[in-house]
Amino acid sequence: MALITDILNNAAAVAKGMGVTIKEMLQPTVTENYPDAPAVLQERYRGVHVLQRDENGLEKCVGCFLCAAACPANCIYIEAAENTAEGRISGGERYASVYNIDYSRCIFCGYCVEACPTDAITHGHDFEIASYNTSTLVYRKEQLLTPLPANFKPLVVKEEASTGGH
Repeated sequence: MALITDILNNAAAVAKGMGVTIKEMLQPTVTENYPDAPAVLQERYRGVHVLQRDENGLEKCVGCFLCAAACPANCIYIEAAENTAEGRISGGERYASVYNIDYSRCIFCGYCVEACPTDAITHGHDFEIASYNTSTLVYRKEQLLTPLPANFKPLVVKEEASTGGH
């Protein structure tokens, strides 16, 4: 009796699997026309990184090295420098004077994005970075930094002249 039950259960499982297969065969085929048409990517796709700017046009990266420390592939290289009153690059005390990502080593895990306390580094949707020359896969800060909008006007802080009599 158990043998007949096992045979019927197995036959039902095969029939169910074949039903799914036949149903999928009758569905229309979805074909991407890339590179003739733009690729459609999911919102959560992890592409080439982007270094973000704040609303004043300053870089969000404060050179804290947390992204480099969190990277399991050790592909992020940062050198930090101090902001000065004459040359403010970021909103913090420091900024990343050098920010390199070696995409021949990057595994696009997203740990750097999660580790960043200022949300300075995010994943973009660019994916066309294949190269036969690995030296072109080292992206520098200038390549990663989001450009300023064309109509952007930087915030100007006017300092009032101090008068000696008050």
